[in-house]
Amino acid sequence: MSHRKPIYEDEPSAVPAEAPQSQLQERDTQQPAFSTKTLQRASSTSTADMLSQQVRQVRLFLYAHTLAAENSFNDALASVFRAESRFTNTIASLAPPRESGERLLPGSIYVLVSAMAGSIISRNRGIFLRATTPLAVGTVAAWTLLPVTMQNVSDLVFEYEKKIPGVAEQHVRIRTAAEESWYTAKAHSAHARGLLESKIGQGREKLEEWVRKGN
Repeated sequence: MSHRKPIYEDEPSAVPAEAPQSQLQERDTQQPAFSTKTLQRASSTSTADMLSQQVRQVRLFLYAHTLAAENSFNDALASVFRAESRFTNTIASLAPPRESGERLLPGSIYVLVSAMAGSIISRNRGIFLRATTPLAVGTVAAWTLLPVTMQNVSDLVFEYEKKIPGVAEQHVRIRTAAEESWYTAKAHSAHARGLLESKIGQGREKLEEWVRKGN
């Protein structure tokens, strides 16, 4: 009895040995395709995120600059309104109160006529007199006819001059000197008037005495 090995005994074992190699090849061929799809999805997702982030930054940039422009416009408009209100209140504060009895309409016309009269008087004089005489006559007429208004104007000018110390001090010195000169001239005028009245009285008494002696 012979113990021969069958001729096809090793062939069934050869078929299972080839199966792992084919499976590995299939896995190797499937793995790159899967990784490529994953990379494509990841790249598309990152591009969309970057685009949305840039759009968000642009929107925030536009919103911030629009808000800044609106705030600047509102601030400028508010400053204009405040300046207009201050100007209106300043002009209104120059008007005399009702209890003073001072009226601007006739008084201002009289002041203008006085300044024109000063210009007519000095028309044949030099340039300096032609420039200063109407101003001086108008100023005197304004202080005479509109004293309350001129005092308000003077106080307002002095308030602005306080912002420049040198000008304010010079104004105070000039004003003090002018007031002292005015009071001195007024006192001398009163003294001269008293002397004149006394001389006139003495002359009248002498004249009456002479008339009585003649009779």
